[in-house]
Amino acid sequence: MFGYAGRILHVDLTEGRLWVEEPDEAFYRTYWGGSAMGLYYVLKHTPPGIDPFDPRNTLTFFLSATTGVPISGQSRATANAKSPLTGLIGDSQAGGFWPAELKFARFDGIVLYGRAPRPVYLWIHDGEAELRDASHLWGRTTGEVEEILYEELGDDQIEIAQIGPAGERLVRFAAILNMASRAHGRTGLGAVMGSKNLKAIAVRGRWRPPVYDPEALQRLNRQGPAAYEANPAVKNLGVYGTANILAYQNAAGGQPTRNYTSGFFEEADRITGERMAETILKERDTCYACIVRCKRVVETEWNGRKVEPRYGGPEYETLSTFGSYCGVSDLEAIALAHQICAQYGVDTISCGATIAFAMECFERGILSEAEVGFPLRFGDAEAMIRLLEMIVRREGIGDLLAEGSARAAQRLGRGAEDCVVAVKGQELPAHMPQLKRSLALIYAVNPFGADHQSSEHDTLYMPKSPRLFLDRLAALGLTDPQPPRALNEEKIRFAYETQKFYSFLDTADLCQFVFGPSWQLYGPEELVALMRAVTGWEVTLEELMRVGERRLNMMRAFNAREGAGRDRDTLPKRLFEPLKGGKSEGLCVDAAEWEAALTRYYERAGWDPRTGMPTREKLAELGLDWILL
Repeated sequence: MFGYAGRILHVDLTEGRLWVEEPDEAFYRTYWGGSAMGLYYVLKHTPPGIDPFDPRNTLTFFLSATTGVPISGQSRATANAKSPLTGLIGDSQAGGFWPAELKFARFDGIVLYGRAPRPVYLWIHDGEAELRDASHLWGRTTGEVEEILYEELGDDQIEIAQIGPAGERLVRFAAILNMASRAHGRTGLGAVMGSKNLKAIAVRGRWRPPVYDPEALQRLNRQGPAAYEANPAVKNLGVYGTANILAYQNAAGGQPTRNYTSGFFEEADRITGERMAETILKERDTCYACIVRCKRVVETEWNGRKVEPRYGGPEYETLSTFGSYCGVSDLEAIALAHQICAQYGVDTISCGATIAFAMECFERGILSEAEVGFPLRFGDAEAMIRLLEMIVRREGIGDLLAEGSARAAQRLGRGAEDCVVAVKGQELPAHMPQLKRSLALIYAVNPFGADHQSSEHDTLYMPKSPRLFLDRLAALGLTDPQPPRALNEEKIRFAYETQKFYSFLDTADLCQFVFGPSWQLYGPEELVALMRAVTGWEVTLEELMRVGERRLNMMRAFNAREGAGRDRDTLPKRLFEPLKGGKSEGLCVDAAEWEAALTRYYERAGWDPRTGMPTREKLAELGLDWILL
């Protein structure tokens, strides 16, 4: 096989036993890697109905054929397990150098079972693997662990995926970080790793994956610099990071503010990507072999506390959740919040949004000053930082909020449920379905909760969209661009087709800023060319979309085993309430329109429109009849 190492590492943490599986080529072509391959093992080995912190919750990390080959956008890995935050399937991607280094160590993935009797770390090097004692690492922050392991293993070129103290304390939105700055952030899989007493996975390798057609790969790679210069959307991403969209979102009325009650933040100009570049940005960082260099690295201080470059810097979502969500316009405070999240290992989206939830509860009298320990008002940067540190340490009210906003609201009562802005228990990212109507559908149906990177955004599928975007979407059969506020049959088709495309990207572990169906560096045509060049398989776009569809059905099947279907495909009450301020004043999701779209989506996907669950016929069609529902 080309592209793959052909080897999957299995680790029984309870028994301390490790073994290597070498699947055949048919297995690889069916599941490809990433999410779908991880889901295969999760579905096989995680019993339905167990608690996410049960040792039987299988945790996986998977790469794909393209991981580690010399082209932009390929150094990504996917983690899967049952989510402590949602109680349903957990799924999260991360970039950096760790994914490529794991491939260089001659493994395509890792499957982890059980719970170690004491803290351990996994050391993988040049095709070998061993478990080592991690008692001296337990309680340490991510930066500290990196320094200790560099010295202990005698190599500062190793790459480390690890949890921080928040994962050890089972904060339900704990992350898994590599480079102390690249996060498997969403769905709380860091807490699963913590429940297994697994502190870190260190990797080092010198092998390189074979490629079927190196010349074709080189030709494709050479297109990158010219495409970067010619595409303002990608070039701005490189120069300003994902925060390049913040000013635009705010001007359009799509910048979530004060816990999603408004789409306009009056002080947004103080936290934009442009402002960051002018003030605290130290340099741009990258993932292995990528020319886009979109990662922020900042250096500053806040109230005498240093913000160090080793932890990267805040991206759009973090600037939003710790900024406009909380009504905070202090860029240095937000940068410190980002650093604390990276040191302790938590998802910045869920964490910042949970703090915004708590702020609204305080301002509405649901939480008292006696319960919190201090005033907790929108716009108070000091209160935001203080509460964040309580959450990552599970101290005081932080212990409750470490459960996530949905669980916290259930325990609080008193109307706190009205302040929750989450789907399936996972807090919403900073893209507003009130403006981007197809996201109202995708947020609801996405198996692991609200996610902004599970489909294309419909503001790119309008009659006046750039020709490059429309030509690429046409390759997916999308040739009838729609007005932005529509949620009609064509917009439902747009949501579903781009969801399948993005689902394949998460299976192929490709960066959605580099490969995609519209604005990205490379489009669908180049995606197919890449897969052929690396694997030698004569794939078509239709086959790749089918792989994406298979992954979606595997995730929905996992949820169905947990008894979850249409009943969990809901939106928070807040989205149906009119927004206040800015250009989005008065906008909301239309409940009847959205409910009708939900039924049509299920019908299009081949799922039971009554339950929202995959049918046995659909699973059999995708070769998934081994999954028992």
